Amino acid sequence: MPNIASVLKDEIARLARKELRAETVNLQKAASTARSEIASLKRRVAELEKALKAVQKSSTKAAAKAAAAAPESETDDSAHRFRASGLANNRARLGLSAADFGLLVGTTGQSIYAWELGRSKPRAKNLVAIAALRGLGKREVAAKLAALKEAAAETPADKPVRRRRQATD
Repeated sequence: MPNIASVLKDEIARLARKELRAETVNLQKAASTARSEIASLKRRVAELEKALKAVQKSSTKAAAKAAAAAPESETDDSAHRFRASGLANNRARLGLSAADFGLLVGTTGQSIYAWELGRSKPRAKNLVAIAALRGLGKREVAAKLAALKEAAAETPADKPVRRRRQATD
């Protein structure tokens, strides 16, 4: 005849295994569901990355085509960046006074000083002219400046002529 303690111990172990099996089945189902969701998310991420690469590739091709088709004297403000220190460095590199640089850009020397100090920013048309001067050397700039000064000397002054009143006796 079995001992009551051993029978009781066996029954407790059986009930514990039964409870654990019920709990582990639920956990296994949850883990399986989570693994399948993770796998589907990984597939979706891979598809989105592939689509993103395709869009980036097509946008770079489109940008290259647009850049090739666009004229060099583009007046778009976003096409040219402006830094006051860059303008000062470029003017110093070319060895130009603010007035001469302003003549090349189409503005005054005071505007050039204000741009260099960061008090104001150039307009889009001036940004295009500044960008055009970036790639030129001292000789080319000197030739351009001489041509502008010559053209300015040929055109009549815009100042009104003041005439004296003749005294009537």
